[in-house]
Amino acid sequence: MNVSKCDTKHLRCDCLTFIAQHYTFFPLALGQILRQYAVTEMHLALNAGNWNYDRWGYPEEQGVGTGAELWAWMGDGAAITVDERWKGLRNALAGLFCASLGSLDELRTTSPAQTFIPEGTLPDWGVSHTVRHASLPSEHVCTENLTPFLKLLPCKSLSGIASLLNPHRLFDADWHGMGVHVLWREGEGVEMRLTFQSVSDPLRYDSAKKQDWSLQSLFDRTIHRSCPVAQSSEIVVALPKNALYSIKPEPPLIERSSAHFDVNTPLEYRSESTQFSVKRTLRGPSQAHGQLSVVIVNHRPYAIHTLYLETMPWLLQFYVHTLEARVDGVLQAGIISNLTYIPSVPHSRPTTFQALLNLPPHSTVQITMDVTKAFLRYTEHPPDAQRGWDLPPAIFTPVELATNDSSFSVKEGRHYTSTLLVDLATPDFSMPYNVIIFTCSVIAYIFGTIFNLLTRRFVVVRLDQTKT
Repeated sequence: MNVSKCDTKHLRCDCLTFIAQHYTFFPLALGQILRQYAVTEMHLALNAGNWNYDRWGYPEEQGVGTGAELWAWMGDGAAITVDERWKGLRNALAGLFCASLGSLDELRTTSPAQTFIPEGTLPDWGVSHTVRHASLPSEHVCTENLTPFLKLLPCKSLSGIASLLNPHRLFDADWHGMGVHVLWREGEGVEMRLTFQSVSDPLRYDSAKKQDWSLQSLFDRTIHRSCPVAQSSEIVVALPKNALYSIKPEPPLIERSSAHFDVNTPLEYRSESTQFSVKRTLRGPSQAHGQLSVVIVNHRPYAIHTLYLETMPWLLQFYVHTLEARVDGVLQAGIISNLTYIPSVPHSRPTTFQALLNLPPHSTVQITMDVTKAFLRYTEHPPDAQRGWDLPPAIFTPVELATNDSSFSVKEGRHYTSTLLVDLATPDFSMPYNVIIFTCSVIAYIFGTIFNLLTRRFVVVRLDQTKT
């Protein structure tokens, strides 16, 4: 949903100057946060489930990693450092969207500038810009996140396509996620884009198990009227290929196998087959050591170059010297290049691992690397320690190499893998309880015995022999 565009006279989020604030469609609550922390570009995604690239193709919005993901570009050179403003930004967004974004601390924060390039324009105001990225795969998306999301819309959920956002159906979908994107464009100003994506199975809501569907059957709601402040509103339905179908009412325009309905705002949907598939696993039964395995299958008859990014918390450390690449089961050199590795700092900075992969045509490439699992203090374990730790997804970004192979340009689109669950050595948290129970029982027994001996009076009872 393209909600609003504000020109530079209305809002300008930079670290040098800020022109008078006038808010029409742009939400004041979000605008004040951007101004306070001098954010040039920001992207927030809250998703539930794993996006199936093989079945659903590429999503309209790239940020489909499980849980919460936040990344932002901020100008340097202000009185307050970028790290301090990054901390304030995530805490402010946590309060605005009722999410645990405050947990995106320095233990999860990295600066992968090559993977997360600006989608807008970075102002040339004499200062450099830097990116901060963090993800929280254990974050769950709920109604409490949707409510503040809807409040950012000019018409809320009363009209327009936003009236389809029924939480009972959205959160029951096979996959769902929401996003808030704010970026700056040269000559236009600040643009905010609110998105909500979901994958629904119409057979689940139809007792007759028919393949046909409607907006009413999917969302249990209909669009009664358009948003009065929207300049354009359009619903696009992707039509099946090489199959019979019927769509009612008849669309006024059919273009490129898509039916367009002018209702006065989603983008055109397209389901393209993925270039490659990725499967990532963490192998090994030990709670101290393991092996990270990433299998990439190239479906194309030509070579593909992609950036491979891992941002791993410090509790899982990489042995980079054990890094191997196999093509169709055969060890092969030249698959991995442009390796960047920033090791983690215990109890502080996470690991940043980035490499450029060359995937041969119609091949299966397996990347393996040994890892070691940290031994945590008992105070560092979460309340559900026996469940394990959620690890953020890996990110693959297709790139195009230059003619001299010395540089590359990033294409649009990022491929997120599923999250991982790592089992760390966990202490027996029931032992203190057992010790307390045993100690209290012993103390009670000893105290009761001594107290009984001190307070009891022993009296000799003489029996009357005459009566006996």
